[in-house]
Amino acid sequence: MTFRNGLSSLLRPEDSVLVLIDHQAFQLANVNSHDPQAVVNNVTALAKLAKAFKVPTILTTVLAARGGLLFKQITDVFPEQEVIDRTWVNTWEDEKVVDLVKATGRKQLIIAGLWTEVCVAMPVIQALGEGWDVTVITDASGGVSTEAHEVAIQRMIAAGANMMTWMALAGEWQRDWARTEHVEELTEVLVSHLGGTGIAYLWEQQLLNTPVPEIAG
Repeated sequence: MTFRNGLSSLLRPEDSVLVLIDHQAFQLANVNSHDPQAVVNNVTALAKLAKAFKVPTILTTVLAARGGLLFKQITDVFPEQEVIDRTWVNTWEDEKVVDLVKATGRKQLIIAGLWTEVCVAMPVIQALGEGWDVTVITDASGGVSTEAHEVAIQRMIAAGANMMTWMALAGEWQRDWARTEHVEELTEVLVSHLGGTGIAYLWEQQLLNTPVPEIAG
């Protein structure tokens, strides 16, 4: 196995391309590895991060006429973008999707989707075999059971994939707080999607803007 380590192995926004796969009503209805509401929250945060850091993002569904459209929360982030509807279960066998990814010229391929054991695992394993550097965002994905999700992750790790959560990705893309060009958008994502951390940040801002009461002498 080739170990993924060293500075060059960390993800960089300028080298990343994101593919969001089959975040649709049919699949979400039987996600049991995660709280479905959390999956929607996390993939929305992931989409917003990609937009903030100017990472090319490919949106794709399978048989949307029957399985449902891509979540509105995602298409609201990319309102003008075409969603590629496939017949292939394995996204990496759809030439249109692969051609769009290749056209970016980037080799750090990031994938999230429903279900982990099918629509994530298949393209990840194929792309790894073709030489891509592949990362799966596990908390923006989900399987029909905890076992299905975890076994799929083990299978992909064995094939050479990297596993991360959306917040870990945010930290890796940001990397240095001296890089201020994305901080405002990143902060909005954290406030909206990171629960207690977002609330704590707002509270901090409240306290910083609260006048200190004068103490009577």
